[in-house]
Amino acid sequence: MATQEGGVAVPDATIRQKYIEEREKRKRLDGLGQFVQLATSDKFKYLAEDPWADHAALNAQTPPLKDGDDIKFLVQGAGYGGLTFAVQLIEAGFKAADIRVVDEAGGFGGTWYWNRYPGLMCDTESYIYMPLLEETGYMPRFKYSYGSELREHAERIAKKWELTDKALFRTRCHHATWDDVAKRWIVRATEKRGPAEPSREIQFKAQYVFLACGILSSPQIPRLPGFEKFQGEHFHTSRWNYDITGGDPVDWTMAKLKDKRVGVIGTGATAIQAVPELAKWAKHLYVFQRTPSSVDERGQRPTDPDEWANKIAAKQGWQRARLHNFSRVLTNVPVDEDLVNDGWCSTDSYCAVIGAPGIVPPDKVSDHITRLHSMDLERAERVRQRTTDVVKDPDTAAKLKAWYPAWCKRPTFHDDYLPTFNQPNVTLVDTNGKGLDAVTEQGVMANGTEYPIDVLILSTGYSVNVGDDSGSPGSRAGLKVFGRDGLSMDEKWIREGAGTLHGMATHGFPNLFFPGPSQVGLTANFTHMLSSLAFHVANVLADAERRVDHTERVTVEVTKEAEEAYTMEVLMRTAWFAGFGGCTPGYLNMEGARDNETDSQVLMKAARGAPWGEGMVKFEEMLEAWRADGKLEGLRIEGNY
Repeated sequence: MATQEGGVAVPDATIRQKYIEEREKRKRLDGLGQFVQLATSDKFKYLAEDPWADHAALNAQTPPLKDGDDIKFLVQGAGYGGLTFAVQLIEAGFKAADIRVVDEAGGFGGTWYWNRYPGLMCDTESYIYMPLLEETGYMPRFKYSYGSELREHAERIAKKWELTDKALFRTRCHHATWDDVAKRWIVRATEKRGPAEPSREIQFKAQYVFLACGILSSPQIPRLPGFEKFQGEHFHTSRWNYDITGGDPVDWTMAKLKDKRVGVIGTGATAIQAVPELAKWAKHLYVFQRTPSSVDERGQRPTDPDEWANKIAAKQGWQRARLHNFSRVLTNVPVDEDLVNDGWCSTDSYCAVIGAPGIVPPDKVSDHITRLHSMDLERAERVRQRTTDVVKDPDTAAKLKAWYPAWCKRPTFHDDYLPTFNQPNVTLVDTNGKGLDAVTEQGVMANGTEYPIDVLILSTGYSVNVGDDSGSPGSRAGLKVFGRDGLSMDEKWIREGAGTLHGMATHGFPNLFFPGPSQVGLTANFTHMLSSLAFHVANVLADAERRVDHTERVTVEVTKEAEEAYTMEVLMRTAWFAGFGGCTPGYLNMEGARDNETDSQVLMKAARGAPWGEGMVKFEEMLEAWRADGKLEGLRIEGNY
């Protein structure tokens, strides 16, 4: 299936051609414009309303953040990212009493607060995905924890580090402006108080601001003709409506669907998990597919307490060691033992997304792409063969096969998704790459055929940015940020492209920090990156404050020279990601819009936003060496020395 040419393995040309043909079917001129962001839509904002908040209980509490307050630390985001930032600040010597957490949700958990759909679980091993397991002494119940357990762990972290009463929920920060006289961020926010009370506008000051709102946190739906005329019940998977389906986030007994025809739009990571559960209860389930997911075996199983005590968590520092072992395996760095040893660990070509040691010179890009395809070929063929082996109907099996390499769309792993299509009450409606035609009053039009639907479930993912396409950390957080001299962060990103030091801060915006994803090390286990950046920022601030007398006036800012020097280091490594060229459309390539761009300046700006091209292991080694040097090089620290 592969030949050797000049020392480089060349994959089967017919498969490469098949990838191109399937991609061409899915190319669209409207790119990201094909979707509606629920956060900014008046017509469809009801689909993004919080179904979980206990408004009466929250309204009865004394708010931890009031109009006119002056606080030391503001952490925007109460998921694993925000909690990890807060915990690392405390571990670095700061006080929990000086921290305030703000989130639009009604509780802790981030994505695990919002997402409570049936079948929900993490897609990387819970022993490495769930942060601070060693510090909390908690043993996950399964190798891949289910959603309720993941949400409970967020609450466990908040309780242990005394953050439970430091969070203002149902609140969106929408403007942050730097006051150079006060050395504070002036933050404006809106607190929603439920249907019985009006919203509350507040303004407060914060010395340090941390943007930890996640990458994919703003749900979206496709622009479908006739959608608003649909007479059936409907909801987005990120706001699952158990009043419609029956059951609850723990008990997935969806008895209300037993006489219903259910349609699911989308076959991404969420649908992979929800479809098998829906198929158990729906009278008939239609799964509408534009692009199939690559679905390998997951190998879900309960945690063995003996294995946990005697092998997994037997030594101090076990979780950090396991995190690093996983990242090394994914970037093809030799290890003595593959500790996680799951489907991710046999997907060595995923290094095309997250980088790996070694810099690809410009004249070797073609060889590099060929090598990546060669690395992926055996895995891709095995997964496609698995589909043939599991799905009994040959035509359905053929439509469920993914014709793109592992790095073009995040690979999925599930034990029950493919067997679901052997059930007589399940129909795959494949649109051959073009998507749906329309929504009617009674159902969905696809391939010129109307499918009658009683309940329509939108498993259509998230917008990468909230409100605009600048891609700035503020934009991703839904926040308008104005730094020194009124500089707009969005305008800076649009004019220059990404520019940071270590992916954590940018010039012109003192005391403002964020966890990438531009210019940072990446891995398939996203919480590893969050934990690494949180530790880095917390220790930078602790070191900075040790150098000044009046810490309430200290500012920490990246110099322009350091920002550009670091960005050049990022750019030197971007050739590693050349494999994305020609990928099937998806959120990783802005729904194919990146491939349509020909303006060299625009392409250079986009390249500045790339991850660290040598992977997570090398990125952490670089950060550790920088901290060990002790100079805080590239940062300007102002205050009374």
